[in-house]
This record gives sequence, C-alpha cells and structure tokens, in this order.
Amino acid sequence: MLRPSLEVADILRAHGEAFRRAHAGHLSLGQLKVMSAIEACRTAALGGHVARCDDCRHLAVSYNSCRNRHCPKCQGAAARAWLAEREADLLPVPYFHVVFTLPGPLAAIALHNKAVVYDLLFKAAAETLLTIATDPRHLGARIGLVAVLHTWGSALTHHPHVQCIVPGGGLSPDGERWVACRPGFFLPVRVLSRLFRRLFLDKLAAAHGRLAFFGDLAPLAVPSAFQAHLAPLRRAEWVVYAKPPFGGPAAVLAYLARYTHRTAIANSRLVGMDDHAVRFRWKDYRSAEPATGAVRLKTMSLRPDEFLRRFLLHVLPAGFHRIRHYGLLAKGSHAIDLDRLRALIAEQAGAAAPEPAEAEPETTTLPACPCCGGRMRIIEIFGRGRTPRTAAGLPLWFDTS
Repeated sequence: MLRPSLEVADILRAHGEAFRRAHAGHLSLGQLKVMSAIEACRTAALGGHVARCDDCRHLAVSYNSCRNRHCPKCQGAAARAWLAEREADLLPVPYFHVVFTLPGPLAAIALHNKAVVYDLLFKAAAETLLTIATDPRHLGARIGLVAVLHTWGSALTHHPHVQCIVPGGGLSPDGERWVACRPGFFLPVRVLSRLFRRLFLDKLAAAHGRLAFFGDLAPLAVPSAFQAHLAPLRRAEWVVYAKPPFGGPAAVLAYLARYTHRTAIANSRLVGMDDHAVRFRWKDYRSAEPATGAVRLKTMSLRPDEFLRRFLLHVLPAGFHRIRHYGLLAKGSHAIDLDRLRALIAEQAGAAAPEPAEAEPETTTLPACPCCGGRMRIIEIFGRGRTPRTAAGLPLWFDTS
C-alpha cells in the first residue's frame, strides 16, 4: 500500500510544538500523549527491526508503530485483528444499523465530561434497543448488539453518536426458539427516539453531581439551572436513524472494517499543508442532492492551530472502551452460546444447523521483498532511539507505511 503524501503525523511534527506552547496549561495529559505518540510513530524514536531477503540479500528497515488508538496509521492492523475475532460471532441473519445522536446542547456538556456522558450515551442507546425489542408489541425477544462510539462529524467538529449493529431477530423469552424480525424492518424509529430521549435525560440528571461545568456552562452547576436547561430537550425531537439492513454477513464485516477502528480523520482525506493552512476533504451533508441523496465532497481549509484543536477534541479518556457488546452478543461469563443460536436460527428457517467453523491457525509473515519477491527474514531488532548496526553504510529501503 502506498504511503499517503500527507499524514496527521506530518502536521503534528510541523505544527505540534507551536500548538503546545500556544495552549500550555489547557491540554490534558491524554491529549499530550496522543500528540507525542503520533509524532513518534514509525520513526527511529520507537525502535524497529531490520529484515533481509533470503534470495537477493536486500535489506529493509521497519520502524515500530505507536499503536495509539487515535493514530490514523496504526488502526488498520488493529481493525484486522479485531475483525478476525468478530467474524466467528456473525449470525446467519440480516443485520440492521441504528444510530443514536446527542443533541447539540448536550454535546457541549459531553465535551467537558467525556467519560461520564459517553458512558451514559452507550447505556441509554443499548437499553433502548433491548427494552423495545423485548416488548411483545414489537419483536418480543432478547436481542444482541455491537455499539461503536464516534465523536466527530466529517469536518472534525464535535458530534457524539453511537452506531449500533444489530442482528435482525432475537431469542424468545423461554430461550427455546429464534424470533426473526419482519423483512426489511427492525424496530420503529419514533418509539426508539422517545425512549432514548427519556432514558438519557433521566440518567444525565441523576449524574449531575459527577459533572463539571466551565465557561458559559458554569451556571449549570446549580441543580435547578441544570434541570431548566434540560426541560426543552424533553420536548424536542431526538435523532435516531435506522438504515436499511446490510446485504449479508460480508457487508457487516466490510462496514465494521471501516468504522470500528476509525479515527477522527483518515490520512487519505488530507489534501495539503503549509505554514498557514491544512486542507482536507469533507462531506457536506447539508448540500446533499434532494433527489438522490448524494453527498457533495468539498475541501476545507483550516489554520494548523484550528485543525489540531479539532483533532484533539476527539481524544478519549484513558481506558474508555469505544466498542461495546450488549445482550446476546455480550462477552464474559454470561455470554450466550452462539452455536446454539445458529442452530435455533436454522430450525426457525427450516434448514440444517451449520457445522461450527474450524479456526485457522494464525500466521505472522513479513511483506515480500520489494526487489525480487523473495522471503524477508528479521535479522536484527533495535531499541528506541537506536540506529540499526546491520544496515550501517548499506543502501536501505525504509518501510514507514
């Protein structure tokens, strides 16, 4: 894969130090760590290894990645490893995609209380789906879901929302049969929206003592002012969006590959950078074609300071899980036997139960030699900030992809 001509790491290396000085005392430890990790990613600062081709003796130096979850360059490998595990969890049913979004006034509160408010967003969204699905007037079954937190819009603005991937059906109350949803329809969006609104606002009101308020929001520290602030939101329409079902398990995996480990901006969206501006592509959803719904792709130009400010808005609290599993797909000691679920689904469809897939042995291989296609073998590992001894004075191919 070709290395993008411009990366977030390049922007941080060029403008990061000036940004730190300009915002000294206003950056969190987590934001500073993210900046340092991305700046050092795939450089000698993190060490690496030297590989040599068995055939043509070509040498290649590869530097270690930072593995930070906010680094656009590192998430490809993390996504592939995660997907390999999730592939075994897929059920042979249609999957639906439901998005729960926080209104703007609450997003402002979330920005200064990420751990608390994002956690409430997860819980309210999951509880909404599990509750409505259990209701016999709708599906009348126990369902499962995978929820992924995204905190950004296409222009890097703060836009917290949870994207839920839900199998189209669930387990009957007695646990003896699979209950399939209606073709092409999962749960009513208006009902989901109303319950989500009530659950989230109730949970937020109960968490008031754990919230911090700054700047224009400082008056909300008074409980009565906070309740008054929430009152209009109890009457407003909240956005819950249900997309059409995926085209099968392969489409679910393709979606998860794109979204589970996505960062605030991909390197491929970056267009250019100079001393005065960073330019990147973004989707202007407000200018979508009314007839087709096609979204127009535009180029945005931001001052480097503003670009970095927006990028760092989306640094999550340390240890915060942005991918969570609920219901039938929950992990741990109370996890449901997925093979049994597949058997019940096959029984409901009148088909034979599928045989459990055998896990393929994991293999770790290096890329083929770029010169002759031969096998590359690691011959030296060097530590942080060290220079490889094996390759001294010889022409090298530096792999920084």
